[in-house]
Amino acid sequence: MPFVRMSLLKRKSPDYLRELSDNVHHALVESFDVPADDRFQVIHQHEPGERIFDPIYLGGPRSDDFVLIAITARKLRAAEVKKAFYKRVVERLGQSPGSVQET
Repeated sequence: MPFVRMSLLKRKSPDYLRELSDNVHHALVESFDVPADDRFQVIHQHEPGERIFDPIYLGGPRSDDFVLIAITARKLRAAEVKKAFYKRVVERLGQSPGSVQET
């Protein structure tokens, strides 16, 4: 049962939040072999200035629309599985809700 926490700037629409949630969950189902009904997520929305991050760390860039996704999973996954998840979630979020910036 992975537990997902997502932190982002306030004032996103309910549709945006649903698409963010759905895409992260579908990437977990596709890459981590998580059952489709195993969804436990919390979305934290913050006021400007409540999230502190370096916009250029490890190549950036990161805008104020940066979304921090933290996943706690009991079952360990191999590095290849994690890489497949990262790739898949970036693909999905690049399409909808457009959370990933192309560099």
